[in-house]
Amino acid sequence: MDTQTFAASAPRDWESARALMRALGPRWKNDIAAGRRAVLDVYTPLLAMASTEDFTVVRDLAYGPHARHRLDVYRPVAPVRGGAPVVVFVHGGGFVRGDMNANAQIYGNVPRYFARHGCVAVNVEYRLAPEASFPGGARDVALAIRWLREHIGAYAGGSDVDLSRMLLIGHSAGGSHVASYLCDPRVRPAAPEVAGAVLISARLRADILPDNPNAPGVLAYYGDDAARYEPDAPMAHAEAMPVPVLTVIAQFENPHLDTYALEFCHRLAQRDARAPRFVQVRDHNHTSVVAHLDTGDDSLGREILQFLHELNPSP
Repeated sequence: MDTQTFAASAPRDWESARALMRALGPRWKNDIAAGRRAVLDVYTPLLAMASTEDFTVVRDLAYGPHARHRLDVYRPVAPVRGGAPVVVFVHGGGFVRGDMNANAQIYGNVPRYFARHGCVAVNVEYRLAPEASFPGGARDVALAIRWLREHIGAYAGGSDVDLSRMLLIGHSAGGSHVASYLCDPRVRPAAPEVAGAVLISARLRADILPDNPNAPGVLAYYGDDAARYEPDAPMAHAEAMPVPVLTVIAQFENPHLDTYALEFCHRLAQRDARAPRFVQVRDHNHTSVVAHLDTGDDSLGREILQFLHELNPSP
């Protein structure tokens, strides 16, 4: 994959960026690491062009004792009266890598998108494997949510926050941690602490299949006892999901994540006798499915905002 070609053709509008993702898509599985670099090369300069005038950020707030127990809060410049929703984003990274600020634009683009749309939005860091093995990531999500429920009002920039409209979003490994926090009986709270969840390209099964590019991360997080993969992964606890879920996949996914997402939805559908919300984001891949947010491409953002509104409609 010629990533230099993509870097040299970095677009100045979201339509051109999306066309590049469409062209990249069929080659995504051939070299996912190179594809990820190409996505960053395309979207980082495009995101840097966006205005920063309608939101402010409070950075590096500690929600726990570890150096990675940190979060950033994005809030609208114009205070929201009557209750702003709280949107919390948990990044991915194959369990062993990743930062809430992978660079100056990504993944801060996710919470800033929601801050532009009247939400108080949060970017969450968590501990990585092998230092924090299963269920360490899920426990960090739980710690962050409890801290936010107690303290977010002080950092909302004058907005009134509505904790009954707290939405938790997880991408890739972050989606695994979100799902485990909500469903796994060893982690989940006695009563739901959020109103809903969005699982984006989440790893909902633990596998070390030969074509899984993140198999080393699965081993680092879940351990080398393959007998534990089935009962420890979120899929085993899907029927315990206590809140509405929007499940999201990219058209060009990492191997198996799209089929795992469909299986997760199927289990919820069997439980509820109705289909849960599900979106496949056309043209995008495992990385661009979140990197495109706040570029003007509303492929996914409008779906999440609608889901949030339906959870608990604002007046």
